[in-house]
Amino acid sequence: MRYLKQFAVILTVTCIGEIIKYMIDLPVPGSIYGLILMLILLMTGAVKLEAVKDAADFLVEIMPLMFIPAAAGLLDSYAMLQEMLLPLIVIIPLTTCLVVMVSGKVTELVLKMGKGGKKDA
Repeated sequence: MRYLKQFAVILTVTCIGEIIKYMIDLPVPGSIYGLILMLILLMTGAVKLEAVKDAADFLVEIMPLMFIPAAAGLLDSYAMLQEMLLPLIVIIPLTTCLVVMVSGKVTELVLKMGKGGKKDA
């Protein structure tokens, strides 16, 4: 029953994010609004971490399974992608490296700010 309550909280916030998407006419997915809303709720204490932790951990564990339909769709669209194959082979590794580097720097910055801006000795 605990998992159902936690999923209900997550789904409610996600649905509110979708509603916000239709109210604000910006090209931002509703899931992003939901994530921002969940972050605000967790930071303000309106939703306690314990109210969503187990269900969130489960969703993170099964996340790789969610990519299977997308991968199958790419395989199905191979004929259309074949003419773009060379640019994709170049662009994908470059952008992946860029994302990893930027994510690492942002993480370093957040960790540094969390320690009060002091470096370890």
